[in-house]
Amino acid sequence: MTRAELAYKGTQEETQDRDQLIVNELPQVSYIARQISERLPQHVPFEDLVHAGIIGLIESVRSYDAGKSVPFRSYAKFRIRGAILDSLRELDWGSRPLRRKGRRIQEAIAKLSAELGRQPEEEEIAKEMEISLSKLHEITQKLDGLMLVGQEVSASYDRSEKQDLIESAPSKDHENPFALCLRGEIQGQLAEAIGTLSEREQLVISLYYKEDLTMKEIASVLQIAESRVSQIHALAIPKIRVALQESAFDETNA
Repeated sequence: MTRAELAYKGTQEETQDRDQLIVNELPQVSYIARQISERLPQHVPFEDLVHAGIIGLIESVRSYDAGKSVPFRSYAKFRIRGAILDSLRELDWGSRPLRRKGRRIQEAIAKLSAELGRQPEEEEIAKEMEISLSKLHEITQKLDGLMLVGQEVSASYDRSEKQDLIESAPSKDHENPFALCLRGEIQGQLAEAIGTLSEREQLVISLYYKEDLTMKEIASVLQIAESRVSQIHALAIPKIRVALQESAFDETNA
């Protein structure tokens, strides 16, 4: 066999090996995409996440260096998750018109909260904005998609960097006393702000952020539609922001 034939055969074998690696790790793409999808709104297509994950898998096969003693499966997992999260970051979740509508909702909540002495109901917010309740729900679901995608991307990158941070983090025993005091004050203000919400809103916030349930799981617990959970969550967040702003204003003028 000539040198050229040997080189061609070697290239064929390498290609077959790469193809086999991709086939072997395809189930991992679906698994990772499903994990991320469960933390996102319903209108984020699962197929788009899988497509991005497959691209990440292909890139991992091309760039993998066996000499670094890192198992390919672990390396591929990192690249697959990164590709999916990058695809989410590139989406135009934060369009200017949508953000303007979000500010209008928060302004309406602040105005009604001052007038009523309590957090306003959905119907009152819609009336103040001179839109229908269904239109308000449509806007809040889009806003919730913006918030949840951003939170998931940030949280996922934080988790991937957590191990490195642990190595360099200072001991809690030597943490700045002022920082501890400030943290406790902020937590107290946040707890008070959440306390201004309705019982159902408080429950959704607690289940999502404290118990780490997905929207689908919360819907099952509350026996309501997943879209309704998203609506409740989306309006609870600006209400919390308004309550925090009012708390800060009261303290400034105390």
